[in-house]
Amino acid sequence: MAKYKRQKVKRYHRSFYSRGARIKRGVGILVLVLVVLGAAWLAAPHVLDWATHTWYTVVKNRDLEAESASRAAASSEAAASAAAEEAASSQPEPEQPKGLDGRAVTGGSWAAVDVSALADDASIRAAAQQLKAQGADYGLVTLKTPDGSICYASQVPAAAQSIAGTTVDPARIAAIFREEGVIPVAQLAAFKDPISSRTDRSMAIHYGDGLWLDAQKDGNAWLNPYSAAAVEYVGDLVAEVQGMGFEQVVLTNVQFPKLSRKQDYGETSGVSRADQLKADIAALQSRFAGSMTLWFSYTLDQCNTNSVSLDVPAVTLGMDNLLVTADKAVDADSRTALEQSAAGQGVQHLVLHSADIFQ
Repeated sequence: MAKYKRQKVKRYHRSFYSRGARIKRGVGILVLVLVVLGAAWLAAPHVLDWATHTWYTVVKNRDLEAESASRAAASSEAAASAAAEEAASSQPEPEQPKGLDGRAVTGGSWAAVDVSALADDASIRAAAQQLKAQGADYGLVTLKTPDGSICYASQVPAAAQSIAGTTVDPARIAAIFREEGVIPVAQLAAFKDPISSRTDRSMAIHYGDGLWLDAQKDGNAWLNPYSAAAVEYVGDLVAEVQGMGFEQVVLTNVQFPKLSRKQDYGETSGVSRADQLKADIAALQSRFAGSMTLWFSYTLDQCNTNSVSLDVPAVTLGMDNLLVTADKAVDADSRTALEQSAAGQGVQHLVLHSADIFQ
């Protein structure tokens, strides 16, 4: 039987996980990490520059697009606005109504309007249109009557007891008159005022310890032209209607009642009645100089004679603007004489109202 020869098996005692191998592997990994880190450190600035450049490029492009769109929109809007302005400027401007500078004296014709016919917008407009159809440039509306009644809701304290039972809206009257091409003019009675003089006795003409009353039935008290408070009250009413749109105001009854020795004016400092009226007119004109046109109204007889209510002809009282009333038509010679007399006394503008006609 044949015999097999035993062969020796060579054995290796080294192991992959031996201590030396692990050290070498660790060193290799460490070296690799260091190499990678070094490479990253060297490349980092370039990578950051590239990333930064890319980011800002994207953002910048986006902002530029937005700005471009905004400018385009603004340009379009500006073009549209310019076109609209050009179209508007090419349209003819509406013609302004004649004589609507409220403080100017145009020399045009005047016409009076019954305040009771001005209750609402429709009636105000109808009245204004009628005035315009008649050729009137001025519409005269009485807002304070000689019986002391105030035809609107005045806020002047001294007028509290004088408000009429039925009132109108002066602001609407003035506005609508202007819309219709008519200059609104308010007329106010001044010192002939039996209501306010009874309400505030410090403003009234006295008779001893009581009030002086005129000779009419039941007697009427009067405001005292020597009273500074009375003059201020009249001025306050003028200012009030001015604030409502009336830049032309006519004052009537800037005078004394018929002279009586029983009238007590208080301290007069020796100033005559005529000189006191001149002082009152001067004070009122000074108060409203440059802001409105103030007229003073007297009868033709008061302008031509030394009347008992003025002591001198009215044309000598120093007013700038004079409205003269007459019961009948005035002939050309009388009108010329009146105009010459007024001009000689410094009257700048004169309007003559006779037989329902203002000239």
